[in-house]
Amino acid sequence: MKCVIGGTHLRVFGRAIHALARIGDEFWFDPIEKGLSLRSVNSSRSAYACIFFSSMFFQHYSCRNVPELCRNKNYVQQMCKLVIKAVLPVFRCLNTLEKNVEKCIIYTNFSSSHIVFQLLCKHGIVKTHNLAFQESEPLQAVFAKHLCPNRLKIQTRQLSDILIHFPTYQDEITLAVTPVKVCFKTYVEDEMDFAKTMHTEIHLRPEEFEYFQVGVDSEVTFCLKELKGLLAFAEAISAPVSVHFDVSGKPVAFSIEDVVIEASFVLATLADTENMTSSHYSPYPVQDQKRSPALERSNKDIISNRNLKDTETATTDNCTIMGKVVPPDPEYDKFHSLFFGAVSSKEKDIIHVFHSLATESDTEEDSGNGEISQTF
Repeated sequence: MKCVIGGTHLRVFGRAIHALARIGDEFWFDPIEKGLSLRSVNSSRSAYACIFFSSMFFQHYSCRNVPELCRNKNYVQQMCKLVIKAVLPVFRCLNTLEKNVEKCIIYTNFSSSHIVFQLLCKHGIVKTHNLAFQESEPLQAVFAKHLCPNRLKIQTRQLSDILIHFPTYQDEITLAVTPVKVCFKTYVEDEMDFAKTMHTEIHLRPEEFEYFQVGVDSEVTFCLKELKGLLAFAEAISAPVSVHFDVSGKPVAFSIEDVVIEASFVLATLADTENMTSSHYSPYPVQDQKRSPALERSNKDIISNRNLKDTETATTDNCTIMGKVVPPDPEYDKFHSLFFGAVSSKEKDIIHVFHSLATESDTEEDSGNGEISQTF
């Protein structure tokens, strides 16, 4: 794989790296003919991200290096896993990069198992970073967002202005919807002293969204850390954020689509057995409300065809294995784990990637009008 990123696009690409760093400690470079996908999954399998850059995003893009073509006519798709902390220093200061770097060349060297990041700076200065990678097949979340009964579309700046009212120490947030109202509110655990906790609620009307579809009244609670990373990336390309979700315990997907960039962050939500069984459906019509059978499992069941820590495990595409996993961070144990499947190397079509993450694929939308209340 070889690509060239112009100086004007370096900031956007760097924001993508920073957004993935909020998801997990490792991420995958997944190049195909149509573009480059960057993917990451957190250690507890409760958050997943995929950012796709079309080949048109780059000054030059080729998923195959010329030397590799000469050595291997039967080209095999390259899938490289890197440690995110090794890549972050390359894009540490995005403002400086944008001012001083004319272009960035990224290419793979499979003979030495390295990805090379070469920064061509002003005054003839060249900075080269050789980062070791591990050959590893990436995963993708098994989640058909187009089947979700609830969908919202909102401007990135508006959503950022909403979240700024929540304290920085807030780990989780609850999104509650009905056909007439949307509410972002503080999540408070049962054992916490509500009287000593600041509680924030922000209410929005349907007309404040670019798109508003609520097919089932629901409340979903998810982590803020990952969402803030996506918003920072979305602001860099001025793209609105789309939100697809169902009832509590089922994943919520935040996605953005641009002419040459698409991104999808799928986050697990807190399981609420009472809400999942008693939620009533709205009389408002929605398209197909089928549920994915895989998402009906318990919160400790995981579908994976590969242990991320052991890439030597022999498995085949589309194979799924049920297993019990204890998350390293007990805080995430209260969240439903996501389900993952192999990214098929046989399919060469990216059209359905963001329409349905459950399909096999190579890769996997200023509000001053909202009502805000805070209680102490």
